Amino acid sequence: MLPETARIATDSGAVLTGDLAVPDRARGVVAFAHGSGSSRHSPRNRAVAGVLREAGLGTLLFDLLTEDEERTDRVTAEHRFDVPLLGRRLVAAVDWLVGHPSAAGLPVGLFGASTGAAAALVAAAERPGEVRAVVSRGGRPDLAGDALDRVGAPVLLIVGGEDREVLRLNERAAARLSAPCTVHVVPGATHLFEEPGALDQVAAAARDWFARMSRREASW
Repeated sequence: MLPETARIATDSGAVLTGDLAVPDRARGVVAFAHGSGSSRHSPRNRAVAGVLREAGLGTLLFDLLTEDEERTDRVTAEHRFDVPLLGRRLVAAVDWLVGHPSAAGLPVGLFGASTGAAAALVAAAERPGEVRAVVSRGGRPDLAGDALDRVGAPVLLIVGGEDREVLRLNERAAARLSAPCTVHVVPGATHLFEEPGALDQVAAAARDWFARMSRREASW
């Protein structure tokens, strides 16, 4: 399985760069939305993506910001919390996947970390016919605002047990979701899941959640 470079055009004219890898006989494909100040080279997201590919799922890791926007954001932090912008970028990625030969016809999942989780929920609300599952890692689903009320895809919210404030925000967001939702707490883990074995638990939970989206009759 050789990865290919993705070039994703957005409604603003910006072109985003990504890495798409789809195994033979893939059961689905997952687009990753990284957190604030991160990129498609995030070691945590790449570790999770590797586990998903081993399970027969394609992955798309891409930059939510252009290089110029990244340079500006490093100074001003003005883009990393712009959830409407990030959500539109993720919608563009979903549309790109749906029309791409390697991924066409595959169920689409979204994996978001930190503010990327809010973007994933916004995109799921905007593309209810395409997005079949959402997973958040240490995310801020509360930042999705009114989009929470419109999400139809099943949502898994993974939070570290020691990440207490984020856990509280996730529980409040879960209460607003009408879609099937599970809050998965990783005991002893902090926000970045740096503790031994913590990220392995995140990857396993995400893999199992996304594996279900290829079965329309799955019980969530």
